Amino acid sequence: MANIKKGDMVVVIAGKNKGEKGRVLEVLKDRDRVIVEGIGRVTKHVKPGQTARGTRTGGIETVEAPIHISNVQFYDAEAKRGKRLGARLEEVERDGRTRVARVRVARGHGEAERDV
Repeated sequence: MANIKKGDMVVVIAGKNKGEKGRVLEVLKDRDRVIVEGIGRVTKHVKPGQTARGTRTGGIETVEAPIHISNVQFYDAEAKRGKRLGARLEEVERDGRTRVARVRVARGHGEAERDV
């Protein structure tokens, strides 16, 4: 199970875009891939045609291609570097009832765990 979620800030750790940061736009769980804003951009030739809102002009568009989830790592803004994510079970009170919830935590070498 992947710990990366939509809206997380990630850093690319492998491939031609190594070191770049971006926000996750979509997680494709069935293919173990993520689409990251501004990373893995490819050109796509689009035919002119009709859409629901009117006509679409053709030409060459650039779109974000999915990259494998193992090539990205959660980016911790406080530490200014990539971090591994883990999980911790905590008791949380909701609607007057105590429940056990899974909370994501950022792990670091020699540092205390911190909720994400």
